[in-house]
Amino acid sequence: MNLKQFLGLFGFLFIAIWIAFGFGDAILCLLGGAVFYAVGALLQGEIDLGEVQSRIQRAQGTSR
Repeated sequence: MNLKQFLGLFGFLFIAIWIAFGFGDAILCLLGGAVFYAVGALLQGEIDLGEVQSRIQRAQGTSR
C-alpha cells in the first residue's frame, strides 16, 4: 500500500467514524491512534527520547 492509498483509506475511515459517532468521537479516535503509533515507534527505536529532549531544550534556548 503506497502513501496515497493509505491516506485515502484514512480519510474514508475518519469520515465514516465522524458520520457514525460524531465529530468528537472521531477526534478521540485520531488521538488514540496517534498515541499508540507513538508508543509503537518508541518501542521499535524509531523515536529517541534523548534527541527529542535536546531539540526541545535547544529550541527553548534560542527563543529566549
